[in-house]
Amino acid sequence: MKLLFKSVLLLFFCFVKGNAQQVLSLEEAVKIALENNYEIKIAKNDLKISQTNVAAGNAGMLPKATASVSQNNNLQNLSQTRSDGSTTSLDNAKSNSLNYGVGLDWTIFDGFKMFAKKEQLQEIQKLGETQLKLTIITKISDVQAAYYNLVQQQQQLAALDTTIVISNQRVNLAKNRYTIGKASKLEVLNAQVDINTDKVALLRQQELYKNSKIILNELLARDTQIDFKVVSDFTMDSKLEFTDLKSLAEKQNPQIQALIISKKVAELELKQVKSGRYPTFALNTGYNFAENESSLGFTTQSSARGLNYGFSASLNLFDGFAQKRNEKIAGIQIENATIQIDQQNQALNSQLATSYQTYLTNLQLIDLEETNEAIAKQNLDITLDKFHIGTITTLEFRTAQLNYVNAKVRYSDAQFQAKLSEIALKELAGAVKF
Repeated sequence: MKLLFKSVLLLFFCFVKGNAQQVLSLEEAVKIALENNYEIKIAKNDLKISQTNVAAGNAGMLPKATASVSQNNNLQNLSQTRSDGSTTSLDNAKSNSLNYGVGLDWTIFDGFKMFAKKEQLQEIQKLGETQLKLTIITKISDVQAAYYNLVQQQQQLAALDTTIVISNQRVNLAKNRYTIGKASKLEVLNAQVDINTDKVALLRQQELYKNSKIILNELLARDTQIDFKVVSDFTMDSKLEFTDLKSLAEKQNPQIQALIISKKVAELELKQVKSGRYPTFALNTGYNFAENESSLGFTTQSSARGLNYGFSASLNLFDGFAQKRNEKIAGIQIENATIQIDQQNQALNSQLATSYQTYLTNLQLIDLEETNEAIAKQNLDITLDKFHIGTITTLEFRTAQLNYVNAKVRYSDAQFQAKLSEIALKELAGAVKF
């Protein structure tokens, strides 16, 4: 009765402790990552920079207004000889000048360079949006992988807990049989060694489970010591089709989209370089004030104010073939961008094909390992009954016990590997939901 009371109390304590932990769903984990992850925050700020740069003024379309002021003072020993032969001299003669005003300069035509620059800034903004999407998809995939790794760790902990329970039964049974003289001391010692071995495996698994929690908390950019639980089962998407995934990847894979935008940026760079073949026209105007004072001379004080305006035009006639060289380099950069797109498409198709084959294999392994677990469980039940009545050896019982635990672990691992394959496929297709 005392043993029963202690067991019930222990189970109640474990139940209360287990329910005190927060159950973190995958959706909640993704939401926290989207809000907190540092790399996502940096990518969002980079996008804000790109958005801020999309401005007419940054493209050179708007005029520039400046205000200026300058003052010069002189202290000199002067000597002047006039045309009539008379001379005048003055030591420490003072003179000063003051100029201030505002000016406006406006380039009204630069060979369409400003328009190409504005369009290029818009494409760079799109590139920032694509890079943010790539960062988010990558981080969400990392969170999903870390989350389901914890699901696997929990399942393996449960399997090892079951092993400890069975090993405890074996130790108690061996002790009872030894007491009544139906078993040797060696049987008791072997049972104790095996349960200690199981406890070591359990401790290692608990360590791995806690470390996996820390890794997930790090991905969520929150306190790494926050304790929580995850769901106990895997949710598999077993209906992915290769043709659908390939079609999605061609349309929305962030890496492909980024390379396409980069090629557009290179084409607009070439347009800006070609603008050097056209003339440039600019308007300028301003309003200036000038005041001058001098201790010696025909005019000792003068002032002026007024409006000035005009225009300027320039055309590059020869620059040492720099224009031709720059156009050639820009053209090669476009060619490289095209090659990179083809290369990435080929790599993407290869990754999709191999990942999909791995996905199909892992789905088959799930069915096989599930069957193996059921068989191993049935074998363990029969072996346990026979062990109770003493018709099999402890070695046969231990083998059945380990076979069952290993089958549970393999089944859990098969589900985890299939889930990783599913996550990888959706990441390649750009089909990760957020």
